[in-house]
Amino acid sequence: MSQLVFDERLAAQLETLYRTWDVLRRRRLVRDALAAASGERVLDVGCGPGFYVAELLEQVGPTGSVTGVDASPQTLALARRRTEGHDNVELHLGDATALPVGDTGFDAALSVQVLEYVADQDAALAELHRVLRPGGRLVIWDVDWSTVSWHAADADRMRRVLAAWDGHLADPCLPRTLAARLRAAGFTDVRAEGHTFATTELTPDAYGAAILPLVEDYVAGHGGVTVDEAAAWAAEQRALGERGEFFFACVQFCFTATR
Repeated sequence: MSQLVFDERLAAQLETLYRTWDVLRRRRLVRDALAAASGERVLDVGCGPGFYVAELLEQVGPTGSVTGVDASPQTLALARRRTEGHDNVELHLGDATALPVGDTGFDAALSVQVLEYVADQDAALAELHRVLRPGGRLVIWDVDWSTVSWHAADADRMRRVLAAWDGHLADPCLPRTLAARLRAAGFTDVRAEGHTFATTELTPDAYGAAILPLVEDYVAGHGGVTVDEAAAWAAEQRALGERGEFFFACVQFCFTATR
């Protein structure tokens, strides 16, 4: 099944998603785990619209630098606009499995909800190992989509929608194998911490509510879910929200490791 297409429409949807309270919370957790310091060189693999890049520029200061790599020209254009005026930032169009940067050039690297889209995750981890200096720090954040608990009046339709949604990823359950993959790639001090994102309200700031239009758009016509069924599923979720019966929860995982 085809994965998400990171075109201008999706770039705009991601721009909105990345401003929600839950994603702001996630960015704080990622920044705390990375602990970037003044003067450090940081790499963001799959930088998207550049929110992390812009925030990390403040942390590393004028003596440090931040490099972002992304495979989507549309989201990279947003990152360029977000970071214009800084002379210590570089943004590159590139793939996680062939990073367009030199060896051992970074003190720290992060990749947030990116590797679950990458078919050859071992190659991507090998690249992250290559570009970090000895002792360099890595933070990877991905979702185990099998942890999703999402209430629906039509449970069978919800099951089929979630099964179709899994098709937008290369590995919807990547966190299960990520620690072993990191160790195999040569990383040490590998640790994982799970963070629950849950809501009982259909509020735009909640992760489950914010991804609703993304899920509806993707599953319509995919995995045996018709366009009408996708619309009916989304309408049911909005009706549940209006009645105070909405519920969504999932576990997202933050992995840290050392080169």
